[in-house]
Amino acid sequence: MKKEDCFYLGIITKPFGYKGELVIYLDVDDPTQYEELPTVLVDMGTGLVPFFIEKLSLKNNNATIRLQDVSPEMALTLIKKELYLPLNLLPKLKGNKFYFHEVVNFEVIDTEKGLIGKIEKVLDYPAQPILQVLNSDNKEILIPIADDIILEVDRKNKKIKVKVPEGLIELYLE
Repeated sequence: MKKEDCFYLGIITKPFGYKGELVIYLDVDDPTQYEELPTVLVDMGTGLVPFFIEKLSLKNNNATIRLQDVSPEMALTLIKKELYLPLNLLPKLKGNKFYFHEVVNFEVIDTEKGLIGKIEKVLDYPAQPILQVLNSDNKEILIPIADDIILEVDRKNKKIKVKVPEGLIELYLE
């Protein structure tokens, strides 16, 4: 499986005990959605390798995990490796919540300006994620992702309705 067909789940942080168990950090909103996982994909540097999970014990966003057929020595080689899952295992979001990858190519429609353009990608900045929108002239318009700006996500028609702060669009088109 290719990395682009997967989503980042977390990372193996350290060993746990001496029997080959590992501590993983789950970089997700609700770790309980992943406590019954049968497998996980580990980025070995040369590609994603599937490992069967024998045991997984959750504690907040951390978990101890025992991978099938992984010796204590091999477990040590997995530390700092990233974990992935196929995109089809992502929990479905409702309402105005969305995964960044799912809104690429959605049309952005402003309540006052109408069609602004299509989402090229989502820029995940630490302070705030931003929609990178390209208009019909291929000009870039950056729109912050915030509850008071994103009014409606229409997955069926691939459209996002927004109320962009006054003057923001003009700033990019001058």
